Amino acid sequence: MNLIELVDQKQIKKEGETFEVGDAVKVHVVIREGEKERIQIFRGDVIAKKGSGVSATFVVRKVSFGIGVERIFPLNSKMIHKIEVVRKGKVRQAKLYYLRKLRGKAARLKEAR
Repeated sequence: MNLIELVDQKQIKKEGETFEVGDAVKVHVVIREGEKERIQIFRGDVIAKKGSGVSATFVVRKVSFGIGVERIFPLNSKMIHKIEVVRKGKVRQAKLYYLRKLRGKAARLKEAR
């Protein structure tokens, strides 16, 4: 094990709920405003997961006031307080970029049983 891998192992979060592409999640993000810190919740569907180790990221998409908003989160970031899975989705693809073109009920994902 070289020095880079040793540093990477210290940065990876051990705890955390497992989630997959298609799941509806609540991401609790720490927001710093001056001296104060607060937690803001970003709720949406996971449309992609990418990478491994320290550089792993995931993309969450939500529709806010009729406009699609996507946010990329580093999985091992200290700014993520916790990730809650609201419901599991049933999907057959690893990337759900096709949801960007869909509107309304067509953009909903089936729930896994």
